[in-house]
This record gives sequence, C-alpha cells and structure tokens, in this order.
Amino acid sequence: MHFEEVLEEVGGFHRFQFLVLHILSIPRIILPLHFLLHNFISAVPPHHCTPLHLNERYASITPWPRPRDTDGAHSSCKMFPQNLNSSIADFNGTIPCQNGWTYDRSTFNSTTATEWDLVCDSKNLNQALASFFFMGVMIGAALYGYLADRFGRKPMLLVSFVSSCVFGVASAFSTSYIMFAINRTLSGVALTGMSITTLALSIEWTGIKRRTLTGTIMSLGWSVGNMLLALLAYLLRDWRHLMLAVTAPCLAAITTWWWVPESARWLLVNGRVEEAHRILQQCARINGRTVSLDIETLHKVTMTEESSKGHSYLDLVKTRKMCKITICSGIVWFAVAFTYYGISFNISGFGLNIFLTQFIYGAIEVPAKVGIYFVLDRIGRRNGQAWSLILSGAFIGLNSVIPTDYVGVRTGVAVCGKAFSEAAFTVAFLYTAELFPTVIRHCGFGYTSFVGRLGGSLAPLLIMLEDFWMYAPPLFFSTIAIASGCVAFLLPETLRNRLPETVRDVEEDRRTDPEVEMMEINSGRAQEEN
Repeated sequence: MHFEEVLEEVGGFHRFQFLVLHILSIPRIILPLHFLLHNFISAVPPHHCTPLHLNERYASITPWPRPRDTDGAHSSCKMFPQNLNSSIADFNGTIPCQNGWTYDRSTFNSTTATEWDLVCDSKNLNQALASFFFMGVMIGAALYGYLADRFGRKPMLLVSFVSSCVFGVASAFSTSYIMFAINRTLSGVALTGMSITTLALSIEWTGIKRRTLTGTIMSLGWSVGNMLLALLAYLLRDWRHLMLAVTAPCLAAITTWWWVPESARWLLVNGRVEEAHRILQQCARINGRTVSLDIETLHKVTMTEESSKGHSYLDLVKTRKMCKITICSGIVWFAVAFTYYGISFNISGFGLNIFLTQFIYGAIEVPAKVGIYFVLDRIGRRNGQAWSLILSGAFIGLNSVIPTDYVGVRTGVAVCGKAFSEAAFTVAFLYTAELFPTVIRHCGFGYTSFVGRLGGSLAPLLIMLEDFWMYAPPLFFSTIAIASGCVAFLLPETLRNRLPETVRDVEEDRRTDPEVEMMEINSGRAQEEN
C-alpha cells in the first residue's frame, strides 16, 4: 500500500489542502520582499562631489564647476582641486572627492549607499550586500535541508519565522556597514527555512493529480510579494523604514504557524505512525470524508527498512541514478537562480521608473505561471524546465544587441526574458520535489537551494563587469541559461508519477501512477491476445 492511496482516501486535494496552501502562501509572499529588497535599500541615486567650501545643504543649489567623464556627463567621483597646484591631481587636473558626496534625494531619502557613502571606489561594497545575503541563503539551504529531514518540517518553519523577524529588525537598526552586512547574511540563513519547508509541506500534502496546481499556487505567492515590494518601496523611501515594513509580516506568519500540520508523509517515513494517524484523521474530517483509517492500516503503507535509517547529504550521491539527478538538478538550479536574479537586479536602464519596472516584473510573472500550469501537464516537467531556461537565455541575448535608443523594445524583450526565467523557477521547485524521495527530500531541496543561491550571489557581482565590457553580463547570463536548459533534458520525467518515498524507489523507478500501471497492464494483455 502506498501513501498516495491513503492520501486519496482522506482527500488528495480538498478543503484541508486548500487551507494549508493559503496558510503557507504567507511566507511565500514574505520571501521576495527580502530576496529582491536590495534593488531599493541599496539603490545608488545620482550624486556628485561636495565642494570643500560648501556644505551639503547648499552644494546642490549653488553653481560650481564640475569635471566631465569621457561620455560628456558630469563626473560623480571627481572634482577640481581648490589649490591648482595640488599634488594629487591627475592628468586632467581633477582629484577624487575630498568632502563627501551630495546625493539626489528626489527618489530615495536614504539608502545604504547614501548612509555609508558606498559610491565611487566603494560602490562594490554596496553591490556586495546582495551577495552577502545570498551567501546566507546558501548556508541556510544546507542547514535547513538537513534539519527539516531530521526534526520535521513544522519545527524548522517556526525557527525560520522567529529568526527572520529578529535579524530583520536588527538589520533595520544597524549602525555600521559591517553590522548591516552580518545581519543581512543571517537574515538570508533564516529566510531559507521558509522557502524550502513551505514547498515540501505543500507538495507532500497534495495528491498526484493536483501537484502542478499546488506548485503554481505557491509560486503565485512570490509574484504577489514581488508586486507588494514595489508598492512598499514607493511609499517608504527611507531604507530603515522599508526594512521594518518587509519584516513585519513575519509576525503574522508566526501566528499562523499553529495551524500548519506536520507532513504525514514525513511522520510515516520516520516511524511516527500515531502522530500521522491523528493528522490524517483531522484531514479526513475537514475534507468531509468518512474513512476507516486505523493505525494498523498505516503500518502497511509501503515504507522499507531503508526509511528507518538515518539519512544525510551523502545519500544524494551514493547510488547511480540519485547521483545523476543530483548533479543535473544542481546545474539547472544554478542557472535558474543565476538568470532570474541577473534580470531582477537589473531593473534600471530601461528608461522606466524603478518602481514601475519592479511592478511590471512582478506582474508579468502571473501570466507566466498560469501558462506553465496549463502547459506543464501536457509537455512534462523535463521539457518545461529545459525550454523555459533556453528561451529565457535567448531573450537575454537578444536584448543585448538591441540599441539602447529602442527603450520600449528593450523593455518588452527584458520582460519576456523575465517571464520565462520565472517560469523556470516555478518548474524547478515542483520538479525538485518530485525528483527526490521523502527520506531525503529536504536534503535535496537544501542542496539545490544551496547551488541555486550560489548562482544568486554571483549574479550581482557579474553585473559589475559591465563597467569593463557592457556585453559581458548578458553574454554570461544567456550562455549559462541555454547550456543548463540542455542539461535538463538528462533528468527523468516525473509527470503523473507517485512521489518516491525511498532511494530504492528512485533506483528501481517504482513511482508510476496506478492509473498508468493499469493502462500498461491492459495494453500488455491486449497485445498478448492479438
């Protein structure tokens, strides 16, 4: 007897699952508020050197001679010396800013760049803040991936909620760059628990036929948060206030945690049959199902001796098929995150308002995800993953060769690339849950999230290469997306298959849908009769 059969008896996708998905959508909305926050709290407004004889109050309204860069624009990092015989002047007769910078505060009252003067020679420190955050996400992926498989999904979700709230508030009250960088890194660690735990819980409580819908609903929460971030950033132009605003929903998430059920699938795999029985009975009662489900029946659920053993990340590479899945899915996840955040962190330069661009990027994700829902059950997970990456890379490459004068065309192409990159992300979460067995599913999520966040942390650093060659970032993003899309074709198809419970299920490919099994049996009988 398989768990999928038990789940269908108590209701594979009814009122109980509907309530669980809506509760778990709250942390999904919170995630983009932090993951894409760098676009606003670390924005670099127009700036110029403050003259030595003027204070900041008058420097912006008093005319004074300013040097120009090679492109003819006024320099942001150079000034003319008051002493014409200055020994530090370069061959153009200019010197670095000596009295700080004057910032244009028409868009942002305060950002990390203006708070600690992270411009000019220090601009890389400002961009590095995004990388610090994603390094924390990488650490959190490995940490939560192991702990959630060891101690359960629900306890780790609470740890994530509380720690995200603590480090988010600490980030808002940081008094130095180092303090802020540390708190943002720890926030990344904490928030990862929301990401991988909510996905695992939602998929493990859903029957075979509704997994695509579940993945789409959960993914739409990210899009809502994406658009909400644009609104909050528009209303709150001070980075500290915005930091507190995006952290506040964590308090709401903590209050909803009490109604989140532990994964009955995980409980059974770990021998906690009584707890699984109680939760499954609750599920059946809410779904209006009358079933004669007893503990003895649950003991007959197909769980081999392998499920009682301790598992770790080493189980991802111990067997041939698992090793292949682990390597290929890691490459795909790196490209998915690398491409998505490469586009998401480049929301300026299209001639549109930064807030409007962020909102458009969030809004375009909705039709992309709805489209994936209708397409994925027809073309399969593997094709969906591969072609969404390939097309995303193609649009990025195309956008790099369109002249900058064609603002509307470039924006439209960028939005299409963003849509396919988000589609790739949506498929990746669902596909990963179906590829890895229950006993190490969180380890699988932890590993793929770790590799993916490595790509996310490198994306903002790669954008810096445009200072040396403007075509370098899109060339890298496009090439990696297309190449990794081809790698996705090496993964097994999981459409309409049972979720694997153990590593042996993966190795022996014992995951077929009962309806498909019956069709194959009938087909074989018909061939024998003929």
